[in-house]
Amino acid sequence: MSNLEIDPKDAARLTLLRRLVTTLLVVMIAGFLVLITLLVTRFPSMDAPVSETAPLPWPDQIALPEGITPEAVTRGSDWIAVVSGNEILIFDAEGGALRQRISVTPAQH
Repeated sequence: MSNLEIDPKDAARLTLLRRLVTTLLVVMIAGFLVLITLLVTRFPSMDAPVSETAPLPWPDQIALPEGITPEAVTRGSDWIAVVSGNEILIFDAEGGALRQRISVTPAQH
């Protein structure tokens, strides 16, 4: 076997490189542990309620204009939107009166 000799300058560089890699490993492990800790402590538990506020009440019924078939409905703080075809109807959440009709035209590509 041949005896491999390493220059003292190369040995110092290898020692520095080994220390840098070890430091990087320790920092990455610590960062990963911090990340896991933050995920566990910051996210609410699955048993906790999503919101402490009461859900907004929905009216029993809304009188839609004739010929309107609802495709989607959403609720705002004081309005209800009904999507039907190329039209959005905005109703008052309290009394159910029609506030506004918005015509939606398809985008041209």
